[in-house]
Order: sequence, then C-alpha cells, then structure tokens
Amino acid sequence: MDRRFWDETGQGLCIAVKALPAAKRVAIGPVLQAAPALGWPPARLKVAVKAPPEDGRANAAIIEALASWLGVRPGTITLMAGQASREKRFLVFPVVRVPDV
Repeated sequence: MDRRFWDETGQGLCIAVKALPAAKRVAIGPVLQAAPALGWPPARLKVAVKAPPEDGRANAAIIEALASWLGVRPGTITLMAGQASREKRFLVFPVVRVPDV
C-alpha cells in the first residue's frame, strides 16, 4: 500500500485527511488506505478531534491539530476540499517536512 497522504504542489503541501470529529481525544494517525481519486494522494491521515462537526468547529480543530503536529502557525493551513465531508484536503504554505506517523 502506498502510504503517502500528501503531495507537494506549486501552491504548497496538500495533505489528505480522514476526519474523526467528536472523538474522546485529539490524535494524529494512523495512515489509512483510500480509494483512488483524481487530484488526491493515495492514502489519508486520520485526524481525531474533540470538536463536534457543527458550524466548522471540527474543521478549525483539525487545522489546530495539524499545525501543532507540523510545527507551523494555524494561519498557514487552509481547507481546500471537504468542508462538510470526512474526507478533507488541506493546503500548507509554505511547504514543510511531513513528520513520521
């Protein structure tokens, strides 16, 4: 299985996420296999957050969790796709190194 859940693009680092809102604790990982989708990496990074999936609160919490994990400011991360879906794509600019999961 290809465990790559990110792509480096001209715009920045694109990270594909499988969201788990309303979780008991915040957690990054594991990497999950995903069905092929045009423009998406072959896997998803599972991100669990405590926030419920209401009014964008889970999306904001995922951005906070990714920022902490990547060592960047939350303002450098933008939700690109999946506003109301569990499958989401985030853009990180500038490109940073992806930590091991």
